[in-house]
Amino acid sequence: MNFISLQNVFFSYTDVEEQQNKKYALNGVSLDVKKGEFLAIIGHNGCGKSTIAKHLNAMLLPDSGKVYVDGDDTSDEDKTFDIREKVGLVLQNPDNQLVASIVEEDVAFGPENLGVPPKEIRTRVDNALKAVGMYEYRKHAPHKLSGGQKQRVAIAGILAILPECIVLDEPTAMLDPNGRDEVLSTLLELNHKKNMTVVLITHYMDEAVLADRVVVMDGGNILTQGTPDEVFSQVELLKKHRLDVPQSAELAYRLKGCGVKIDKIPLNNAECIKMLEEVLR
Repeated sequence: MNFISLQNVFFSYTDVEEQQNKKYALNGVSLDVKKGEFLAIIGHNGCGKSTIAKHLNAMLLPDSGKVYVDGDDTSDEDKTFDIREKVGLVLQNPDNQLVASIVEEDVAFGPENLGVPPKEIRTRVDNALKAVGMYEYRKHAPHKLSGGQKQRVAIAGILAILPECIVLDEPTAMLDPNGRDEVLSTLLELNHKKNMTVVLITHYMDEAVLADRVVVMDGGNILTQGTPDEVFSQVELLKKHRLDVPQSAELAYRLKGCGVKIDKIPLNNAECIKMLEEVLR
C-alpha cells in the first residue's frame, strides 16, 4: 500500500522573473513510498534528493504535478497540518532543530505546539527518548551532547509528534563513524520494530544498502531504482554518472575487470569476505 505518492512533479527554485532560464530541481519525478518501507534516496549534491524530502511533508509544493500523503494532496492548505503530523522531517544539522536548554523540554516542543495534554506529553517524551536510546540524557543540555546524540534527540522530537513516516535529509553528514552508527541503528529499530516508514536521504552508499529499496537521483530525475542488490549491481551505470558504490561492490567490480568470475556483487563486509573465500578457493 502506497503511503506517499509523487506524480510527475516539477519544481524549480528559479524566480518568476527568470522563467526563460528556468532550471528544474525536480524534472517530472514520479515515486511511490510504501507504508512501512525503508527507502533510501542517493545522488550527488544538487541532484534533487533534498528537494524531494521537503516535498514529502509540504515544506515545498510542486510547480506542477501532485504529491499525496496518505491520500491527502499537499497543495491543499487545509491538509497541511494533518500531513505534517503524519510525516516528520529531520534536517542535516541537528542544531537547527534543537530549541530548548534541556533535552526533554526540546522533545516536548512539538507535542506542546500541537496542544497535546501535559500528561500525554510526558508519556510521549519518555517513549520517544527511550526509542532512540536517549532517556538517561533527558535532563542534560543538548549543546553538551555529541553530534550523534544531538541527532537522536532531534529524531526523538519528531517521534513525539507520533508520525507515521520519518524523513531524514542527510542526518549523518556531519557525524563521525560512531555517531553515524548510532543514528542508523535507531532508524533500523524504528523501521523493524515499530513498522515506521523511513525515507533516508544520504550520499553514503554503505547506508543505502541497509534500505529495502534505493532510488538514485541525477539531474532532477530518477536514474534508477530497486533493491540494493539491483541498484548496486549496476556499477558501470553508477560510475558513468560519477556516483560511488559500496566499497565491497567496488572491489568485486575491479576483480571482474581482471577476469575473475563473480556471480553476485557483495554489498557489505560479510558478503565480501564470503566472495573472497570463494574466489581464493
